[in-house]
Amino acid sequence: MINNRSLLIVGGLAAVAWLASSSLYIVDETERAVKLRFGEVIEENIQPGLHFKIPITQTVRTFDTRLLTLDTDPSRYLTQEQKAVIVDSFVQWQVVNPTRYYEATAGDEMMAVRLIQPRVDESLRNEFGRLNLQQIIAERRDELMAGPTQELDRLLQNELGVAIRDIRVKQIDLPEDVSQAVYDRMRSEREREAREWRAQGQEEAERLRANADRRRQVLLAQATERAETLRGEGDAEAAGIYSQAYQQDAEFFSFYRSLNAYRDSLSGDGNMLVLEPTSDFFRYLNSPNPPANGD
Repeated sequence: MINNRSLLIVGGLAAVAWLASSSLYIVDETERAVKLRFGEVIEENIQPGLHFKIPITQTVRTFDTRLLTLDTDPSRYLTQEQKAVIVDSFVQWQVVNPTRYYEATAGDEMMAVRLIQPRVDESLRNEFGRLNLQQIIAERRDELMAGPTQELDRLLQNELGVAIRDIRVKQIDLPEDVSQAVYDRMRSEREREAREWRAQGQEEAERLRANADRRRQVLLAQATERAETLRGEGDAEAAGIYSQAYQQDAEFFSFYRSLNAYRDSLSGDGNMLVLEPTSDFFRYLNSPNPPANGD
């Protein structure tokens, strides 16, 4: 009797333990869950914590709601002018509607990836197809991917219950047959711009040089005019001073001029003058008191 009672107790405890383990479940902080009854969703978006379910008839599926990354292979897209570009990108996505995600993918992450990837490829193909190569090169990559990110986010939240948080372009390359043509065109464009800048610079330099030459001529003319005016005024003033001095003592002034003439004529070596002794040039040398002119 004791052994049977012990077995019953042990069996009862085991049944309780099994019932507890089958009835209670925990949803982690990084997860969301749905409760199923024979495959049909009966409770949606179960939050983190300890929860209860009926064993056997009810099951629980949990899904990772952290940010997930889908790294795609480089793809070839055509631009608006039918130029090919090789785009290497990746997508960051996240489960936001567990019920829709379960119904669309059966909770299989690989199936979700297989559904997301062609949609991303199609969206990028459309985006690059509406832009020309110059716009693709010039635009910032964050701005370039803003439109496809928003469009795919709306679409896939409705279809798969996942949100597209970001589409990032890691690298944009040109095929070998296109690269050289693009580089040649870019080089010719830069050379044309350089020629235009040089021409504008030369035109501006000529304009500045002509303006400087004109101002120089004006300044020289003004300076020459001023110099002639001052020279004329000085000559007039000197003549007036000489006239006044001559009027005060004509004989002394004549004597002074003769001394200057002697100095200028006899100052150098080898000077020779052929004059008559009675010449008026020597009148102050012949007599200290020469007669006045006309006497």
